[in-house]
Amino acid sequence: MKTHEPAAVDGRGLLRVRVDLAYDGTSFAGWARQPGLRTVQGSVESALAAVLRQQAPLVTCAGRTDAGVHARGQVTHVDLAPGVLAACGGRTPEQWPAVLLRRLNAVLDDDVRVRDVAVAPAGFDARFAALWRRYAYRVRDETSLPDPLTRGYVWSHAQSLDLSVMNDAAARLRGVHEFAAYCRARQGATTVRDLQQLSWSRDQGGLAVLHVQADAFCHHMVRGLVGALVRVG
Repeated sequence: MKTHEPAAVDGRGLLRVRVDLAYDGTSFAGWARQPGLRTVQGSVESALAAVLRQQAPLVTCAGRTDAGVHARGQVTHVDLAPGVLAACGGRTPEQWPAVLLRRLNAVLDDDVRVRDVAVAPAGFDARFAALWRRYAYRVRDETSLPDPLTRGYVWSHAQSLDLSVMNDAAARLRGVHEFAAYCRARQGATTVRDLQQLSWSRDQGGLAVLHVQADAFCHHMVRGLVGALVRVG
């Protein structure tokens, strides 16, 4: 008898589904679910519960973002029973991801969008399979005109910045180092990181943009790096 169950079912009988997200973090208290607060994780889990008509499943992300941080390519995964996913709609397993994407976006608020849904390959884990995370941090100094339409996405600095000096300082930070001085330490967590990219450039609007990539980031590490480099510049 032919069945429509996909082959990628784990030993628990669950199917791991990759869900890629984009969101505007302005109105969120960060990624992680917190009682009484609006968070990205809480919103996505609630949307899944509504669409799948079951208790909210756990959504795991590649990197937790802080309050006010935006994302264009946040990778997450969720483990679902194939029967629950099939009940969402679609005649075959190949159609399930597209149906789930469409239904999630129909119930989510406009400041968080599902960009892609796919059945994950064996062994995939959004957090532990990630090789790197990348951020862009934008700073407006006195050399660029203020834009009221982007004020929620840019940090304003009163003085002009010397990107050449800042890039010289950034070069000294790249590589594998102890970054405790740039983080908010958490008990039992390492602060050794491989900082793979750290460089400044100007965009077309004249904003100073820090491009930063690492294997992982400590809590508030990006903000700590930005603050230190701006003091240099």
